[in-house]
Amino acid sequence: MVTVAAGRRAGAAGAVGGRRRSGCGAGQAAQQNSPLQQKLLAVAVAARFAEAGPPPSAEASGAGAGGCCVELLDCLLGALNVSVATVAPAPSQYGWAVREIRPRGGGSAEDRHADAPSGRIAGNGASASAAASLYTMQGRKGVNQDAMVVWENFGSKDDTVFCGVFDGHGPNGHLVAKRVRDLLPVKLSANLGKGEYKEISTSNVKSGTTKGVATEHRVEDTDASTGNEENGEYPEFFTALRASFLKAFYVMDRDLKVHRNIDCAFSGTTAVTVIKQGQNLIIGNLGDSRAVLGTRDEHNHLVALQLTVDLKPSIPSEAARIRQRRGRVFSLPDEPDVARVWLPTFNSPGLAMARSFGDFCLKNYGIISMPDISYHRITDKDEFVVLATDGVWDVLSNAEVVSIINNAPSQASAARFLVESAHRAWRTRHPTSKTDDCAVVCLFLNTEAASASSSSVSKVW
Repeated sequence: MVTVAAGRRAGAAGAVGGRRRSGCGAGQAAQQNSPLQQKLLAVAVAARFAEAGPPPSAEASGAGAGGCCVELLDCLLGALNVSVATVAPAPSQYGWAVREIRPRGGGSAEDRHADAPSGRIAGNGASASAAASLYTMQGRKGVNQDAMVVWENFGSKDDTVFCGVFDGHGPNGHLVAKRVRDLLPVKLSANLGKGEYKEISTSNVKSGTTKGVATEHRVEDTDASTGNEENGEYPEFFTALRASFLKAFYVMDRDLKVHRNIDCAFSGTTAVTVIKQGQNLIIGNLGDSRAVLGTRDEHNHLVALQLTVDLKPSIPSEAARIRQRRGRVFSLPDEPDVARVWLPTFNSPGLAMARSFGDFCLKNYGIISMPDISYHRITDKDEFVVLATDGVWDVLSNAEVVSIINNAPSQASAARFLVESAHRAWRTRHPTSKTDDCAVVCLFLNTEAASASSSSVSKVW
C-alpha cells in the first residue's frame, strides 16, 4: 500500500486566488499550559476506559453498561472543575461507522487498513495502474498540504475504482488531508453493497434530500447536480451510493471532531472524489477542488466538461446559508474577488470555501461538511477525468488542462505533465506570488487503450 505524503502549507491571505487562510487565530499558545494538559489527560483516561467497554457481566445484564463510563467521566471532570460541552451522539444508523473511528491499538496506517476490502491504494507516483496517473508537487508556501489516492478493485469489485484529491488548509491542514485520504475511502467501502437506504425514492435523490438521521439534511442544488441530469436518468443503484457518500462524509467529519491528536478548529481540507463503477461515475465534492471530464463533441474535438461546482462563499445559496447562521461573508480590500467566511464578531479565520472537512470554529456559522453529489454516465466519447486541487485551477482553465493531458507523452506521466505545466504557469503569470501546492489524479476511462500504451508499475516520489 503506497500513500501520498501530505504536508503543511502556510497560506498567505494576499496570495493569488486567495484560497488559504493565514494563521489560525489567537490563543493557541495558551492551550499548552499545564492545567489544561491535566484536564485533557483526565478526559483521555475516561475515554480509554469507555473504549475498553463494559465487562462481560455488564453486557449480559444489559443495564448500566454505558452509565459507568459516563459517571467516571463526570467524576474526573468534576474533580478538575472542568465544564465541557456535550457532543451530540451520532444517529443510531451511523453506529457502525462511529465504532470504527478509533481502532483499538496503535500501529501504522497500513496496519489500520489491513482489514479493509481488497484493493490497492496508490499515491505520489507516476501510475497506480494503466488507467490512473497521480502526481503532487510542493509549492512555495510551506510543506505540501495536498493529498490524493486511487483505490482499484474498490469494495472488492473488479470494475470499481475510487479516486480522491484533498487540499488541506490551516496549521494542521496537512494532517487533516492525510487523515481524510486514509479513512474516507474505508468508510465508503464499508457501506458499499449493503442494502441500506433502498427505501429512499429516486425523486428524493434528485431533489437532494435524504432522511434517516436526526433531522432531514439537504444538499443545496448546484449547477453540477442539474447539468449531469442531461446525461440520462440516474441508475437505480445511485440511490444507495449517494446515501453511502452522505453517511461517510458525515462520519468522517465527526471523526475529525473527536480526534485527540489533530486540532481541526482552524484547520480543514477539501475533498473531490469519484467512484467509477463500470460505465457510471459518481462524484462527491466538498470545497473548491474540481473534477473535469475530457470528452469529444459532435465534431470530434476534445472539450472540457466540468463535473463539479467550486463550493465557495461567492455562490448566492452558500452565502445565504452562512449568513442565516450568523456567519459573515466579505472580501478583503487587497483581494476583492475572493469571498471569505468570518466569525460573527471576529475577523477570523477568513475561509475561502463554503464547505469543508474540519474548520470547526465555523461549523456553527454556516460551514458544512455535506458533499454535493452528482452522476455522469460514461459514453464512448468520454476519455478521462481530471481531479485536481486549486493550485492547478488558479492558473489553468478547464480547456487548458484537458489539452495538456491530451498532449502528455504517455498516460502514465499525464498527471506529472499537468502539475509541471501548472507550476510553470504560476511562474509565468504570477511571478511575484508564491506557487501553490498542486495535486492531480487523472483517471482514463478507456482502460483497454490505457493498458496497451502505459506501464502499470507504481513509482513512489
